[in-house]
Amino acid sequence: MNGPIRTAATLLPIISLTLLLAGCPKRPAMTAATAPPPLPPAAAAPPTPAPAPVAPAPVAPPTAPAPAPTPAPPKEYRANAALKQIFFAFDKADIRPDDAQTLAASAAYLKANPNQLLLIEGHCDERGTSEYNLALGERRAKAAMTFLVSNGVEASRITTISYGKERPVCTEKNESCWAKNRNDTFLTKDR
Repeated sequence: MNGPIRTAATLLPIISLTLLLAGCPKRPAMTAATAPPPLPPAAAAPPTPAPAPVAPAPVAPPTAPAPAPTPAPPKEYRANAALKQIFFAFDKADIRPDDAQTLAASAAYLKANPNQLLLIEGHCDERGTSEYNLALGERRAKAAMTFLVSNGVEASRITTISYGKERPVCTEKNESCWAKNRNDTFLTKDR
C-alpha cells in the first residue's frame, strides 16, 4: 500500500503548485510614470430642487382636415349642332358629294372657331367582324379628317376614334337602319 499512497503524496504538492501558478493571472505593477494622476476630491453639489408638477396641457379635439377642393371635371367632347353627321355607302370610306358639302360647312365653322378641338367618331353597321368594322370605322374617320385638313382646319385640333359596330344608333335588321349606323359623328370641346 505504500506505493499508491506515496505516489499520491508526491503528486499532490506538484498539482497544487501547478494550479496555484496557472490559476490567477498577475496584474502588471504600475509605476509612477504610467499611473493616472489622482482625481481632485469631488465637491458636494447642492441638491437640485424637484421639478414643480406640470399640469397636463389641455388636449384639443382632433379636427377633421378641410375637404380638398374638387378639381374641375375635364372638359368632355360634346355634340355640336353646327357639325352634322356624314354617312357612307356599305363597306366604303369614300366621302360622297352630299357629305362633302356637309363637311365643307363643318370646316368653315371650325376655321371660324379656332378654340374648338374636334373628335371624329367612325361608326359601322353590324355586318362584318368587330376587327374589320373597327378598321373600317377608322378609315371613315380619317377620310373626314383628311377632307377637313385639306379645307384649312389644323390637323393638330383633330382626334379620330373608331367604334366599329359597337355603338349603333339603330338596332333593326334592315338596310335603312344599317345606313344610319354607317356614319362619322363630330364632337367638340374647348381647348
